[in-house]
Amino acid sequence: MRRVKIAVVREARTETRVALVPEAVAKLVKAGHEVTVEAGAGDRADFADAEYTEAGAKVGDSGLGVADVVVSVNPLESNRVGLLRRGAATISFLPTGQALDVVAAMRHANLTAFSLELVPRISRAQSMDALSSQALVAGYRAAVVASGLMRRFFPQNMTAAGTIQPAQVVVLGAGVAGLQAIATSRRLGAVVKAYDVRAAAAEEIRSMGAKAIELELDTLEGSGGYAREMTEERAEKQRELLTPFITDADVLITTAAVPGRQAPMLVTRAMVETMKAGSVVVDLAAESGGNVEGSSPGEVVQIGRANVWGGQNVAGQMPGPASSLLAQNIVNLLTLAAGEDGSWAPDFEDEIIAGACVTHGGKVRHEPTRDALAERDGPNREAERDSPKREGEGAES
Repeated sequence: MRRVKIAVVREARTETRVALVPEAVAKLVKAGHEVTVEAGAGDRADFADAEYTEAGAKVGDSGLGVADVVVSVNPLESNRVGLLRRGAATISFLPTGQALDVVAAMRHANLTAFSLELVPRISRAQSMDALSSQALVAGYRAAVVASGLMRRFFPQNMTAAGTIQPAQVVVLGAGVAGLQAIATSRRLGAVVKAYDVRAAAAEEIRSMGAKAIELELDTLEGSGGYAREMTEERAEKQRELLTPFITDADVLITTAAVPGRQAPMLVTRAMVETMKAGSVVVDLAAESGGNVEGSSPGEVVQIGRANVWGGQNVAGQMPGPASSLLAQNIVNLLTLAAGEDGSWAPDFEDEIIAGACVTHGGKVRHEPTRDALAERDGPNREAERDSPKREGEGAES
């Protein structure tokens, strides 16, 4: 078996997570692969170079020039893309709509780029679903942040001096992040109500010990477990019906986001202004436009009498567990792509491999990204760039 050469890079300064943790490296080395870790790659997630060495990795330079596969949390910067050998592969979060220049550079360099956001949401791919694993961390973090910002107890307290009532928490969105925010708020002792536009979510909300808010509106079931977009008329009616619940809440946590799309605006500034003094709003979707009007990524702003916390790389605020979960997702995807004999030979007939692939063989395989590049650069330039440059390059495998 030819050993697959895997490189783990040190992320940009703003990223605290690392793509592979020592435990994951040990699994890959045991499977016969060769892992190179750039010095300091795990420092910000509290994984020392010595731990990677003990796990069997070679620690030193990036190894980009000789790697078969480069793994990272965020896509490689354009200047690092050029260091990879032609035909190498990358695995990372790759928000194609916001990273067209990187996608174009990867296509030009004849790289096979896999995006963790594009892993299909099917049963067989659950162990590779990095969006869900990071949403789990973000949902927990949201509840902890809310409890820290609120200047009162979450749980009920009964004392000789009187009874302190529990905090009232409202969670909007009951995907992975929302359900974890519900569960954590409940563990902290709060009374929780939650709402989601998907009918199936109501039972999941109740299973977490929360009360499902029912607005008697049409449900919006979409594909892949996500909600489909709503009309502005429905959105306005939904906001109107949600306002009394938000007014009564001590804490509001919003979690509604779909990868590659603008986050829906669920809560207006006027709605936040109805909240009581000292209330807290946590907007996990602030980076993608925000569920709450006026929220700002990475900042706490005051709207009315409420403090509004805008999420920014929320999973990265707990880099150790977030990296551990992400690393296992990447190991599972690597193992699938390597095939039964362990050599690097992705099977593009496999729906997971095909679905997650953005570029391969000098072409953009992900149709929405290809269309976006064509719209940006013009169809003639796109066709020219997609054509093979030299004999043997650009052919599909």
